[in-house]
Amino acid sequence: MSGITIALSKGRIFEETLPLLAAAGITPTDDPEKSRKLIIGTNRPDVQLVIVRASDTPTYVQYGAADMGIAGRDVLIEHGGAGLYQPLDLNIARCRVCVAVRKGFDYARASQPGSRIRVATKYTKIAREHFASTGVHVDLIKLYGSMELAPLVGLSDAIVDLVSTGNTLRANNLEAVEDITTISSRLVVNQAALKVKRALLQPVIDAFAGAVTP
Repeated sequence: MSGITIALSKGRIFEETLPLLAAAGITPTDDPEKSRKLIIGTNRPDVQLVIVRASDTPTYVQYGAADMGIAGRDVLIEHGGAGLYQPLDLNIARCRVCVAVRKGFDYARASQPGSRIRVATKYTKIAREHFASTGVHVDLIKLYGSMELAPLVGLSDAIVDLVSTGNTLRANNLEAVEDITTISSRLVVNQAALKVKRALLQPVIDAFAGAVTP
């Protein structure tokens, strides 16, 4: 296909990408929250959007199923970034990766260097590197959702998860006790596509760059 395919995930990333797409003269013809379509057309016949799970965006771009995509830094760290050109931090979908525990848990004592704790997370690479840097031995338990439940039922001592407002933690009697890193979403581009479709891709990249809010 001679056009451009852009991989996006539903929800916050899609919503906050709309102004960037508009700056590039691209308007989706469907709302993925209301449509079951996984391939969405745009006002430009040479541009289509594919709606993928957030954690799959880098994989679609890496293997050329999409020419470019938008993915959170958390996802990119876990993926490893192989085969991806990352020209822009778009400064959207901002949040942070934190360690959280149930209220009343003595995390300071439990996380002394040399100690061992159980941590539930889907961000195993981020968690492993963080605890290795602090000298804490960690048993990682991989989960895909409802992280907040793990400390409440004794599955883990702590969780490592994305935190935006903190409302979900508070609602479940948990608290963030340590920030690991800040997260925002980035533009990722297939390296081969950038070479063969530069005339199509570079104007979109430039338009995004001009529309990014510092």
